[in-house]
Amino acid sequence: MIRKFISRVFGKKEVRPAAQPAVISPITHGLRRERISPGSRRVCESLQKEGFKAYVVGGAIRDLLIGQQPKDFDVATNATPEEVRRVFRRSRIIGRRFQIVHVHAGAEVIEVTTFRGDLGHNAKTDEHGRVLHDNVFGSQAEDAARRDFTVNALYYDPSDETIIDYHHGVADLKQKTLRVIGEPTRRYREDPVRMLRAVRLAAKLGLIIDPDARAPIRAMAELINNVPAARLLDEMLKLLTSGHAVKCVTQLRHEGLHHGLLPLLDVILEQPMGERFVMLALANTDQRVQAGKPISPGFLFATLLWHEVLGQWEKLKKQGEQSIPALYAAMDDVLDSQAEKLAITRRIAGDIKEIWALQPRFEARAGKRPYALLEQPRFRAAYDFLLLRAEAGEIDTELSEWWSAFQKAEGEDRAALLLPGGGEKKRRRRRRKPKSGEHAPAAQPE
Repeated sequence: MIRKFISRVFGKKEVRPAAQPAVISPITHGLRRERISPGSRRVCESLQKEGFKAYVVGGAIRDLLIGQQPKDFDVATNATPEEVRRVFRRSRIIGRRFQIVHVHAGAEVIEVTTFRGDLGHNAKTDEHGRVLHDNVFGSQAEDAARRDFTVNALYYDPSDETIIDYHHGVADLKQKTLRVIGEPTRRYREDPVRMLRAVRLAAKLGLIIDPDARAPIRAMAELINNVPAARLLDEMLKLLTSGHAVKCVTQLRHEGLHHGLLPLLDVILEQPMGERFVMLALANTDQRVQAGKPISPGFLFATLLWHEVLGQWEKLKKQGEQSIPALYAAMDDVLDSQAEKLAITRRIAGDIKEIWALQPRFEARAGKRPYALLEQPRFRAAYDFLLLRAEAGEIDTELSEWWSAFQKAEGEDRAALLLPGGGEKKRRRRRRKPKSGEHAPAAQPE
């Protein structure tokens, strides 16, 4: 009472102690240390032996609690990056915006982060509020408050198998709710990628975005334009290779976030043929991810942008360009339009171009050209692309069926599939120079 009276008299807010986290026992949550990767357990044990706090944190714990297998395991600690580096010989410090340490533990690479502190009012931001410099270390409670969603602010201690939960993340998982930690508008301004992450996690985990977290997204979508291209590419790849790409893209459109992410993607999704082709490609990617099969970012982006290439290709041909030069020019135009938004690497761009460039070559089904196409390093990817085009109704299925049969056949059976009239120049029979006293043979009629 006295404290409240003094606060009212002097106009100062009452200072409240930090909320104590819930410490959830393994009997309650059921997550045993054997489910945690050996490398992350070893990293935690080594740091704890040196007197530091260390926990497996974030997405790995979230995924294990709902029965999914994490792709990787991250560790959070109160040790600074330099202290972590001294504990582990096979490690290196990376990152500019926020330094982290990559620790090699056997075949695993464990990402170790130091607890982040409260940025306060002195944080370096751009004119939109996006945080530019983040090397501020703090306590575990501050670190939990800095995380994006409650389901990601979970700390697992392999030594006693307890989960430390500051923001009711375990309860939100049970209630299938994705909730932002803190005030959503401010958190989205700090890092606009969180809006994309909300869509991805909701689709992947089957969660409903909390109304308070969802409400500002459409109005703040333009802040995505302020995200560095490399970060945007990384987040888009995570979204499209999550195993739930169809749900993600559908949700992106529903939240108004698809415009401008992939320039022209919104145009594709408004074209009946383009949308069918894209959705078939994404469904195919989802099936491969869920089956544990490898996927190619180059193939994925090639499918997303193909109908823009087709449109530009036709436009250039109508302007008098020859077909193949027009195709290459169209490919460059479309990829250049992505450069401002997505930092597609040179290697991925090369894969995309090879898949596109091989498509016209499937039309040649006579002579030696089909054999030469089979030897191309990107034949399989280009062939899978052809199958998608046929399934979407873009080309006649007869073409894809022929190539399916041709590559499976061997020897004479393969040769029998070749179409007549290869279009190859007829070779003139070389005339033998007559020997002395021998008359030259009469020329054969053409």
